[in-house]
Amino acid sequence: MALEKLTFVLGGAASGKSAFAESLVLQRGLDPVYIATAQVFDDEMATKVARHRDMRGNNWTTIEEPFAVASTLKQIGPDHAVLIDCATLWLTNIMLAKHDIAAECSALITALRTCRCPVVIVSNEVGQGIVPENALSRNFRNAQGTLNQAIAAEAEVVVAVMAGLPLMLKGSLP
Repeated sequence: MALEKLTFVLGGAASGKSAFAESLVLQRGLDPVYIATAQVFDDEMATKVARHRDMRGNNWTTIEEPFAVASTLKQIGPDHAVLIDCATLWLTNIMLAKHDIAAECSALITALRTCRCPVVIVSNEVGQGIVPENALSRNFRNAQGTLNQAIAAEAEVVVAVMAGLPLMLKGSLP
């Protein structure tokens, strides 16, 4: 079963998007690689990361990379299928570290475009709520919306997940 070069899975928090994205990667029969962008700063997040790792099982290669996702993608060969989970946490890391958002997002899009293996990338849809009250939150929402649009433009397949159910926005699944 062929995997489109780039599949984009987005949805709200706890919508089932990660589990859906994992299933897309595993269906391909290639060696699965999980690029985890989360940083663990507290016990709650440590528990969540451990739970996700346990649910995936041992057949995944996990790369914990909160910043250098673009350069990490360049190192992965064509016999793998990659899941990046998630663009939202990655962008949060970039913003809070005060990196150049435009340059980092551009590098990520270029890496997605030129990657030698199929990629599924997960992101949160953050633009359907109220306008945030503070500038940092508004800046994040705008940057995430811009990044999501750029990824969707590159992707052959875009799927929204709500309540664990996929809704095709672009392309089709095999």
